[in-house]
Amino acid sequence: MKTLKRAILVVLDGVGAGANPDAHVYGDDGASSLEHCAQAVGGLALPNLGSIGIGNITPMKGTPPTDHARGAYGRMSEAAAGKDSTTGHWEMTGVVLQKPLPTYPHGFPLDLVEAFEQAIGRKVIGNKAASGTEIIKELGEEHVRTGFPILYTSADSVFQLAAHQDVIPLQELYHMCEIARQMLTGDNAVGRVIARPFIGTPGSFTRTEHRRDFSLQPLGTTLLDLLKAEGKDVIGLGKIEDLFAGRGLTRRDHTETNSDGMKATLHWLEQDFNGLLFVNLVEFDMLWGHRRDSEGYAQALRDVDTWFAQVQEVMRPEDAIFFTADHGVDPTYHGTDHTREQVPLLAFGVPVRAGVNLGTRSTFADLGQTLAQAFAVGQLAAGTTFAHELGLL
Repeated sequence: MKTLKRAILVVLDGVGAGANPDAHVYGDDGASSLEHCAQAVGGLALPNLGSIGIGNITPMKGTPPTDHARGAYGRMSEAAAGKDSTTGHWEMTGVVLQKPLPTYPHGFPLDLVEAFEQAIGRKVIGNKAASGTEIIKELGEEHVRTGFPILYTSADSVFQLAAHQDVIPLQELYHMCEIARQMLTGDNAVGRVIARPFIGTPGSFTRTEHRRDFSLQPLGTTLLDLLKAEGKDVIGLGKIEDLFAGRGLTRRDHTETNSDGMKATLHWLEQDFNGLLFVNLVEFDMLWGHRRDSEGYAQALRDVDTWFAQVQEVMRPEDAIFFTADHGVDPTYHGTDHTREQVPLLAFGVPVRAGVNLGTRSTFADLGQTLAQAFAVGQLAAGTTFAHELGLL
């Protein structure tokens, strides 16, 4: 048994590792984010992640499998219904939703929209499922002229409100989203209300980095709850605080970009803490996956690979880092939505037994259960631990 004092859990948001067994139900047959991105760019070399086994998980042109992996590797299937960030993050921390969160492919009910308009004192425009970048092209000029925020959704359980920062200041947009969050309960309890600010002029509107998510409280006890209850540190970076509605965190660092998130991770690793550093790197999803930009997606992976070399330099003997994802966003796939995929699972550090093939896990919750047992904070309702295989028990 080796002592684990600090775990770094890095979610590469939207980096899938092959179609989930039920991908056909979601219309996502054959989706495979890492594999197809590597093919699309003519080969993707990730030497640092490759050294711990990422090439052993899924075929990746440019990053072959290794017989001498320095880490443990595998992949995880999603058991929860849906394919969005909220359900994915909840599942990896032990809460598996059996019923999907509500979606609105034809827009929100008119009575709900009218009640929201009355509550914020403005009309809204849009109210349909759409790509975020496309709807601001379509309705941005009307929004600027009228001051009416743009309401839209997607294939996921989201209520999204877009507004130009010069028309509706950030804090006012956030307040509108808080109002929506309070209203969206019961059958309309969407996973996330998302503020989507943008800037620019007609023909060149651009979304900013000031997105903010307002999520449901997790519908069950999470790994974060167990760690906090036992006096462990739980530090959330990126949109972690949004996805868990702030619950279970002892400290938070709301970084907006991959670069900021990676810098903040290095900063926190220089500090003394005992528990979990939970990091979300959002740009695979937010910037590159939805836009089906394989080159951008590939470069973001290269950036993470380079950063991982820096992380290794500051990791301590009782640290372990885990890489995974919450869903796929295959940058070569049709449409613009998330893809129902399995996700990578990588573990590395002095406490981790190297060269272990963890296989394909039946649920993301296996990761949460493993960390709960490694930290000896109790047992989660879902998941099968692989702490023994890693040498952590």
